[in-house]
Amino acid sequence: MRRPDYDPRVPQVKLEGFHAVKHAVRFGARVERVVVLDRDSALRLARSHAPDLVAVFGAAEVVPVAEFERVVGRTHPTGVGGVAAGPVGPEVRRDAPVVLLDNPRNLGNLGAVVRVAAGFGAGGVWSTGDVDPWHPTVVRAGAGLHFAVPVARLTGGLEDVDGPVVAFDAGGVDVRDFRVPDDAVLAFGSERHGLSDAVRGRADVVVSLPMRPGVSSYNLTTSVAMALYHWELFRRDR
Repeated sequence: MRRPDYDPRVPQVKLEGFHAVKHAVRFGARVERVVVLDRDSALRLARSHAPDLVAVFGAAEVVPVAEFERVVGRTHPTGVGGVAAGPVGPEVRRDAPVVLLDNPRNLGNLGAVVRVAAGFGAGGVWSTGDVDPWHPTVVRAGAGLHFAVPVARLTGGLEDVDGPVVAFDAGGVDVRDFRVPDDAVLAFGSERHGLSDAVRGRADVVVSLPMRPGVSSYNLTTSVAMALYHWELFRRDR
C-alpha cells in the first residue's frame, strides 16, 4: 500500500501539555526540547502519571512564562511543553485497519480520531482534503499520539490503495452483520457533507452503525471508536 505524503513544510511539532510530551517521548519522537514552568510540579505529574519518564521531566528546562509561550505557542495548565521534530510517524501497518477521514473539517475531531486510533492500535489515520492533519490544533487534540500511529494526508487518489475499503454511512449493511478485515480501510465522511462520490465509488462495501430512530448522526470520533471496537471485539473470535 502506498504511504501518504507527509507535509515537508512542517519541520517541528509543538507539544502542548504534559500528556503530549509524555506520549511523544514514549512513542519514539525526536523530542528536541522539553520546557516546564516548575520542575517540582512536573515531577509530581511524572511520578503519578508516567513513572517511566521521571528522568525526562527531571532534566527538563525550567523557563519563565514568556519563554514557555514562545516555545510552545501558548500557556498550558500543566506548565509542561516541548518541541519535536516532525511530522514523522511510524510506518503504516496492514495487520490492523487504517482509518480514512474523507475531507474532515473539524480540527478537534481529527485529533480526537488520532487519539482513538492510537488507543486501538489502528494501522494509520489518513485524511483527504485541505486540512493539515498535523495542524497544531489537531496535534493538541491528539495529545501527542500522532507519534504512536501513522498520520498523514492522502494527496493522491484511492486507485492504488490496497485492501478492502469499508465506508460507513447510513443505509449501509448493519455493521453487526459484517466482520471488519484486518487490512480494511475504514472510510468516514466529513461532519457536514458525508462521504464524497469518489470514496463512495471506491468502497467495496457500505456499512452503517446501529442508531436509535430519530437520532440523526454520531460525532465523527464516536463513529470511528465504534467501528474500531467492533473490529477489535470480533477479531477475538477468529
